[in-house]
Amino acid sequence: MTTEQQPRIVIIGGGTGLPVLLRGLKQLPVDITAIVTVADDGGSSGRIRNDLKIPPPGDIRNVLAALSDVEPLIEEMFQHRFKTSNELSGHSLGNLILAAMTSITGNFVHAIQEMSKVLNVRGKVLPAANQSVVLHAEMEDGTIVSGESKIPFSGKRIKKVFLSPKRIKSLPETLHAIRQADLIIIGPGSLYTSLLPNLLVPRLGQEVCRSKARKVYICNLMTQAGETHDFTASDHVKAIYEHMDCAFIDTILVHNQEIPLDVQYRYREELAKPVQYDLPKLYDLGLKVVYGDIISVEDGVIRHDTKKVSDLLFSLLMDETKKRFNA
Repeated sequence: MTTEQQPRIVIIGGGTGLPVLLRGLKQLPVDITAIVTVADDGGSSGRIRNDLKIPPPGDIRNVLAALSDVEPLIEEMFQHRFKTSNELSGHSLGNLILAAMTSITGNFVHAIQEMSKVLNVRGKVLPAANQSVVLHAEMEDGTIVSGESKIPFSGKRIKKVFLSPKRIKSLPETLHAIRQADLIIIGPGSLYTSLLPNLLVPRLGQEVCRSKARKVYICNLMTQAGETHDFTASDHVKAIYEHMDCAFIDTILVHNQEIPLDVQYRYREELAKPVQYDLPKLYDLGLKVVYGDIISVEDGVIRHDTKKVSDLLFSLLMDETKKRFNA
């Protein structure tokens, strides 16, 4: 199967969950486009964003590394984080390289394209917008918290999130990829600070709503303090719908096995607990529910199992392409 013949997947997200999934998907015969949030304002990314006035590179860097096909030492170097007592402290080399490439090319998207060639990336990596955006949250008491890194620590319950500036330009490349997709995947990732900042970019979310591709939401495994405390699976979906003003998800992927107790105890320290998959409410939302034992645990940290999830998504993709072929 040539690259042109491969089924097309668009995956939208950010944070730590997206790279985990991409490491599995890149092993499959699919054409991948990853659309990545540019709302990060913390750590190395935030410092580069503020100092150089460019979109934050951190989430993009992690996705490039996940999709790269280079010697492990090269990837390790790209991901290396400096631990010094000077201004380099906390910066990752990959962030600095992306910042330098942006300066050389004069364009963040071009910088990503050039780094994709250097790292032999399998697929395309696109920012949700070719500019920095600021994420704001309106809390249930009416107060506004600004900054992606500050929102989870407000101690208040989120009512809605929104972006500034008012005029944000979506990339033609992202809109084209969404229109051409056979499968669109939302997540995994923090609901309010990794997923919605992508979907709220003008025209990007609308294109997802209009797309005829199957849309799959990969539900988080654990609730998140400051974002989704006590949220069930259906609560996650409803929050997305409330922000988008359209019900566009066809399928939700959930974990349906007991999470090991020792892992649950560890996460209690973070005020997190397993997300309950409330099947009746998911069915009421008109969703196809795909579930299974889809987790991996390493050093007490729970993640989606990249191979199991990728295989499930590939099966859904094959079903979708067969339907279109036979239509």
